[in-house]
Amino acid sequence: MESKRTLVEKSIIMALRDLGGVANRKSIRKTISDNEYCGIKYNDVYSTKMGKTGSYSPFMFDFNFGMKSLYSVGYVEKLERGKDITLTDLGRTDNLDNYPTAKQEKIIADFWKKKSQKNNERKTKEASGTNDAAEKEDTDDLNWKSELLKCLMEFEPAKFESFSRLLISKMGVVIDKEMGIVRSGDHGIDGFGYFTSDEFRTSRVAVQCKRYTQGAVSEPEIDKFKGVMDGFNAEYGIFITTSHFTNQAKKKATQGNNTVTLIDGQALADLVEKYKLHITPVITYTLDDYYY
Repeated sequence: MESKRTLVEKSIIMALRDLGGVANRKSIRKTISDNEYCGIKYNDVYSTKMGKTGSYSPFMFDFNFGMKSLYSVGYVEKLERGKDITLTDLGRTDNLDNYPTAKQEKIIADFWKKKSQKNNERKTKEASGTNDAAEKEDTDDLNWKSELLKCLMEFEPAKFESFSRLLISKMGVVIDKEMGIVRSGDHGIDGFGYFTSDEFRTSRVAVQCKRYTQGAVSEPEIDKFKGVMDGFNAEYGIFITTSHFTNQAKKKATQGNNTVTLIDGQALADLVEKYKLHITPVITYTLDDYYY
């Protein structure tokens, strides 16, 4: 049986191959989550746990550790802060069925032994190198976004719907004051507005929000929303959730004439960051390898 770390390492390569061989860490994680490579699901990638010093992501530890292991066996190019991860020719073409081979296991073990010795010389506490600046930024980013989603999950339904309309308006949708909230039993919408493209084409947009604390949004929810969209003559819809969507829901969203843009928890957090929605940036500095 393959270890969890091996599955993560394979998933990184599979994601990079699907992304064209070059991608940033965030895109790699999202692609792993979306495609569920090696059985790794959304919650496996983005869930956090509480430790002695605060929250942490079990997946991020395996992800960062695995990234360095893949570099050691020549699957990815040298890892540099602020730059995308790039597959080597070997990483693009090598058969992953037998990864890691006995030879690769020895290379990885030797790599981490040297890494540990080097870190001990620097008197660091983490022999695995998790104090790397790029990895710390990645982990900090995941932590505050996880905290954001926890807060959103605790919102009252009306507040979450109001928050979602505010976000959508920041994205360029002009909310209709009369049709902004329309309820009719279970067949209502949480927002309605108009979006004008650069070509001055205006489209009608329906918005649906689901504040899920567990589980995923399924296909029937998307199907029902599409039916509601027809009732409001909306060209397309936006479905926002604090959770994520099943694969069947994703397929349903793109079928037919009235497509639905899906915004899951991670995309929601990214949009809050993009539009600086009730958040305050914190600026800090870390030393580059030049100083060591």
